[in-house]
Amino acid sequence: MTAYEAAVERYFAAWNAGGEDVGAAVAAAFTEDGTYTDPLADVAGHEGIAAVISGAHAQFPGFEFRLAGAVDGHHDLVRFSWELVSVADGSAPAAGSDVARLAADGRISSVSGFLDRVPGA
Repeated sequence: MTAYEAAVERYFAAWNAGGEDVGAAVAAAFTEDGTYTDPLADVAGHEGIAAVISGAHAQFPGFEFRLAGAVDGHHDLVRFSWELVSVADGSAPAAGSDVARLAADGRISSVSGFLDRVPGA
C-alpha cells in the first residue's frame, strides 16, 4: 500500500466512523490544524471536521462513503473519487472527488472537495 492509499484509507475510516469513534478516527486521518472545504462546508481542526462528518451521518443514516476508482498521488498531493452508498440497497445518491495535501507524517493537512452528484440535483 502506498502512502497515498494509506492516507485515503484513514480518510474513509474517519468519514465512516460513528458516535464516539469519530474523534479518534479524525485525529488519525488529519493533522490538528487540518482543514476540510467543499461546497457545503469550510472547517478547520479536529472538532470542525468531526462536526461535518457527524452532520453527514445525521443526514444520511445507513450510508457509508466508499472509494470510487483508483487513488492518484504525487509529491504531497492525493486525489480520489468517492460515492455515498446505502448499505441497505447499494444506491449511491451522492458522489464527489477530493484533493488532499499530506503532511510529513502522512496525515491530511487539507482537503478540497468537489460534489459531482448530489441528491435532488
